[in-house]
Amino acid sequence: MSKTGSGYWRRLLHRLTSDVGQLDADDLSERSQEAGAQRACDCKCGEEAVVLGRVRSVGVSPKASAPTLEAELFDGTDGVTLVWLGRRRITGIEPGRTIKASGRIAVREGRKVLYNPYYELQNTA
Repeated sequence: MSKTGSGYWRRLLHRLTSDVGQLDADDLSERSQEAGAQRACDCKCGEEAVVLGRVRSVGVSPKASAPTLEAELFDGTDGVTLVWLGRRRITGIEPGRTIKASGRIAVREGRKVLYNPYYELQNTA
């Protein structure tokens, strides 16, 4: 059997035996790489990064000086928290939305963070 044929059967078997969450994560990871973004699991503190993923959750963290809008972005490999300082809401930043974000990776409480990232809302199609 050719390598192409065995690859087809391996992918088919993977799709038939994996749960929906894993298949969704695989699709997100593949879409991210096709768009030229880095895998979140490969991003290191202090590096410039471009990540593409789906927003899992959005929340406002009230601070004494100013509120912050936080969104959890998942690309299929890892999560990155997007933080906009001094914002309560940004139109289009909502759960389920696909976003491409860029900035310098920081680490806060063991989690990867992009503060005030540049972002592009992606088409859902």
